[in-house]
Amino acid sequence: MNLTTGISHSAELSVDRSLTVPKVSPHLMAFEDMPPVFATAYMVAFLEATCIELLAPHLDEGEHTVGVHVDVSHVAATPVGMSVKAHVELVEIAKRTLTFRVSAHDESGLIGEGLHKRAVIQVGKFMDAVNSKLDGQTSNRKDRFPDEPI
Repeated sequence: MNLTTGISHSAELSVDRSLTVPKVSPHLMAFEDMPPVFATAYMVAFLEATCIELLAPHLDEGEHTVGVHVDVSHVAATPVGMSVKAHVELVEIAKRTLTFRVSAHDESGLIGEGLHKRAVIQVGKFMDAVNSKLDGQTSNRKDRFPDEPI
């Protein structure tokens, strides 16, 4: 991992019907009759994806990141047909926990902002830990995650 604070990245996304609240998931029926605007869930996912894009060239082989905390407001609705731009900046590195200042704007202005944290993981170790849950080997890994690589 070769990271420094202050690095940033932006990305743009065109909002279509598939990114609206009623389309979040067929498993979550409560969203079905909601207004067809850019969903908070997709805004957060877009901000996370923009962080992942920023980090990709800075991680070592076998490393990736996982989201561990989201503190983001969603202050304005975006209709289908508008574009949304995400901007992320790495503002803190604490061992393997990375904190980003994130924001999203549509063509009319700010729609969301806040902080997002990601932990750098070793993919193999992480998946071993995840798969151990299927074997009934649950353990509280909070004492070593996210500061110690999994």
